[in-house]
Amino acid sequence: MADVDRVVCKIQGFDAETQNLLKTALKEPDSVDLDKVANVIVEQSLRDATFSREAGKMCYTIIQAESKKTGRNVFRSGLLIRLQNEYLNREEMKARSVQEWVCYVTFICNVFDYLRVNNMPMLALVNPVYDCLFQLAEPESLRREEEVDCLVLQLHRVGEQLEKMNAQRMDELFSLLRDRFLLQGDLSSMAQLLLLEMIEFRAAGWKMTDAAHKYYYSEVSE
Repeated sequence: MADVDRVVCKIQGFDAETQNLLKTALKEPDSVDLDKVANVIVEQSLRDATFSREAGKMCYTIIQAESKKTGRNVFRSGLLIRLQNEYLNREEMKARSVQEWVCYVTFICNVFDYLRVNNMPMLALVNPVYDCLFQLAEPESLRREEEVDCLVLQLHRVGEQLEKMNAQRMDELFSLLRDRFLLQGDLSSMAQLLLLEMIEFRAAGWKMTDAAHKYYYSEVSE
């Protein structure tokens, strides 16, 4: 119940009807349209950068509540279908709005971080998450501060989990990032700093020493 109460605090920005829908889904998931709930959460995540960073916990809580109440996975199925649809249309999304695209990547990584099947990350999300991160590593994306920030933040969050699921793709991604760091001449000094920090972070076993944190993040704050 404490987890539910903490998640409820995250939905105050919705209108009253939507707040009621989400609160009910968190506590009595069998009494609401869970496909509608999944759509509401995805749509808000695409609009709201702060919500996209937190919505995975809400999704996890609803999934747990539904499983306990009914033994079914209606919400999880609806969520994955909606995520897949947005994934298939990600090029159009990015062309329409870089902010929406960044919110989507943040949200799908957040969902990947929280959702588990038999205590393992969801296999169905591994390649879509990787594909999104590879897209953030394209030369055009690395020229945009918001996309570089998103790439680094998501690798900090789920990089280690992703590597355990598919180490070869992580090797490919970091080979690409090293090439971009060394050869892409139009990177900003901030982008170069963040990419170097990320390369060193992975090389250190997805850990950061106090000295490295002080060096990189004192530079970022300046």
